[in-house]
Amino acid sequence: MVPLYRDYPSPNCGPRRGGALPDLIVLHYTAMTDCGAAQARLCDPASEVSAHYLIAENGTVAALVPEELRAWHAGAGAWGAVTDVNSRSLGIELANGGAQPFAAPQMVALEALLADVMRRWQIPAERVIAHSDLAPGRKVDPGRRFDWRRLALAGLAVWPEVDPEAWIGPEAGSGAGRAAAFVGALRAFGYPDAPADILLAAFRLRFRPWTTGALDAVDLALATDLAGRFAVDATPLAG
Repeated sequence: MVPLYRDYPSPNCGPRRGGALPDLIVLHYTAMTDCGAAQARLCDPASEVSAHYLIAENGTVAALVPEELRAWHAGAGAWGAVTDVNSRSLGIELANGGAQPFAAPQMVALEALLADVMRRWQIPAERVIAHSDLAPGRKVDPGRRFDWRRLALAGLAVWPEVDPEAWIGPEAGSGAGRAAAFVGALRAFGYPDAPADILLAAFRLRFRPWTTGALDAVDLALATDLAGRFAVDATPLAG
């Protein structure tokens, strides 16, 4: 069972707009010196930020905002047709400065928490996303050090399943055709409208974190696979 404590409930919350229910989970890193500083900020009325949960490096989970309420963690951004992400999501902050690997106890606690939350709200793995996914060009968390493939192997996120070296598609050439196909695939998967280079940076943060250079056929292969299996608005959602 996931250990929770409620010593620091955050006042930074409110009702979900329009009667919405959570059907997204957004992962963040705190980018602060330590978990205590992050917890203080997430509970400070002057900061006007919060999350539903904060996970320390040692795996301790702080419940800051009740799941039925709207926390203030996502800011401007979108995922598919969802533009008020705060009203449709649960936010989980991981205590991490952004430059170091995520601690093993922290990842174990995250996996347990995700499994519990996903079961409780019937949230599918493809709707567990990064802050950088919904706000490309504005946010980079949880960053290139976060192990998304580990979550996918546990059924808690998604990962491309195509062999990019064997993939050849009608738009696999170079130039404008490839860029247009890539952007179209990412939009179908859920990413918001943004220039191709901004989307490429956000996509690689999650799926090819150490890759540099121009958009290539591997990027297109992975994006096309994700769009084909997890089209974001294929099934209309309530709220």
